Amino acid sequence: MYFIYSLLMGLAAVLLTPYWLVKGLRHGKYLSNLKERLGFAFPALDKLAAERAGAIWIHAVSVGEVLSGVTLARRLRAGYPDRPLIVSTTTLTGQALARERMAFADAVIYFPLDWSLCVRRAFDAVRPSLVLVLETEIWPNFLREAGRRTIPILFVSGRISDRSFARYQKFLGIFGFFLRPLLKDALSHASAFLMQSEKDAERMRALGAPAERVTASGNLKYDAELPSPTPLANWLEAEIKRSGRSPVIVAGSVVATEEPLALIAFGTLQGEYRNAFLVLAPRKPEQFAAAAEFIDASHRKFIRRSALPIPGPGPAGEQSNGALNSAPGDSAILDNVTVLLLDSIGELASLYRLADGAFVGGSLVPSGGHNILEPAAFGKVPVFGPSMENFAEIASRFVSAGAAIQVKSPEDVGVAWIELFGNAARRKEMSEKARSLVESSRGATDRALMEISKHLGRVAQAQAIHKTAIGVS
Repeated sequence: MYFIYSLLMGLAAVLLTPYWLVKGLRHGKYLSNLKERLGFAFPALDKLAAERAGAIWIHAVSVGEVLSGVTLARRLRAGYPDRPLIVSTTTLTGQALARERMAFADAVIYFPLDWSLCVRRAFDAVRPSLVLVLETEIWPNFLREAGRRTIPILFVSGRISDRSFARYQKFLGIFGFFLRPLLKDALSHASAFLMQSEKDAERMRALGAPAERVTASGNLKYDAELPSPTPLANWLEAEIKRSGRSPVIVAGSVVATEEPLALIAFGTLQGEYRNAFLVLAPRKPEQFAAAAEFIDASHRKFIRRSALPIPGPGPAGEQSNGALNSAPGDSAILDNVTVLLLDSIGELASLYRLADGAFVGGSLVPSGGHNILEPAAFGKVPVFGPSMENFAEIASRFVSAGAAIQVKSPEDVGVAWIELFGNAARRKEMSEKARSLVESSRGATDRALMEISKHLGRVAQAQAIHKTAIGVS
């Protein structure tokens, strides 16, 4: 069963090799971390002391999981200072953000490819006592290897979106004779499934997870700490006040091909508010150049964040025809500029504090949506499109509570902003509801820490018994 799975993984890798090579050469993806993902080298781990057994390993796939796990990771660092804290990610953007937001971790590495040899090498290198998988990535060989080593694996803030569950059902309908027993066996090696909602818990049980290990424990994203103001946020706040720009719109996590739609929404707003200002934040670095071209094509003057000599994280994008090279000290830096292209990673969340209106991307195209809690935590009313499958439960709660606005088109996004800005009482009421809903939904981190403490206690007890047995023998 596992042999066939590994064989299919190998075949998929062969078929995808041309794609990986092109992406690697164009964007620096895949090739730069291949040795680590194959388990051949973990430079970050080499810097740790040789006596590093007993680590806590947190796996956060990409940006969303990293952001949701910061509070949990920080509390684990404080609660278990003698245990190495190792964080892994799959994506480059997740890796960059983890190094910035989880700088307190002992090491940040790439997650191994799910082949037995790669997985074994990774476990040998990390030497964990406990593994936490944020949200839900099911890798059979990884789970089986943890089971062989009696290492507890906990899925924390687990979720299975409508789209993912439909995909699982489709494949189970076709390949159920093979996939169903594989999933059931792989999931049996996990010690606990702390799911975001009861619906997620039911879906995990339906996939084959042991029912008694699955609970609805809440969403870590509600517990995310409000980010401190960054140098960019402080400068932008002062510059907006100086130039009298209002209202300020932050369009965050905008995915590929969605940039023109965000610009249409902003154009609708500009019809009523000529002095409006837009912060456009693409989801991934490979979108930065295309986003600049879209803004330039809309005949708007803009500036790239990377053109500002202000300290901050993230790669600098290439200059485009629309970019300005003014320094922060230039008093005219935002004059005639209507868009700031945020071509950096890790600075978006702090900018929501400055927003009068917020749009959450991945929702005007069929991409599944992104996290609306970042603007909501600042009391900003999230506006988003129809595609919110990945955050369906959160989106439904906020819309039902009158704490968010869901629309069908980019023009509707602009109209929603205009209506909010034209009705101060409604805007204030919705803002308070958004902030209150976030605050009242916190607690998933505390519940996860209780479960983690229980499993680490069992590990420590087993190790003590083992040492006693060795001493007696």
